[in-house]
Amino acid sequence: MVKLATVYSRELEGETLTLSASGWTYDDTFVLYDRETFSLWYHFPGKDGLTCVSGPLADKKLKELPSVFGRWNKWLERYPNTKYLRYP
Repeated sequence: MVKLATVYSRELEGETLTLSASGWTYDDTFVLYDRETFSLWYHFPGKDGLTCVSGPLADKKLKELPSVFGRWNKWLERYPNTKYLRYP
């Protein structure tokens, strides 16, 4: 595994999708599915967003959102008022 992450909007045509791991990969990339329609979603290298490749939402796209990858202590230094849940 590599240290990377991407964030996508779950909003599509006024609805909010619930994305989960499908258990499959293609070309070493995770394939996701949405629990509402069981459509499969894939990020094509070099393309923006997440594309539905199979199911009722085929050819629809979810927008990629800005995100930051880094260490928690550095985040808290920059954003000291961050609210988070602590494991009991």
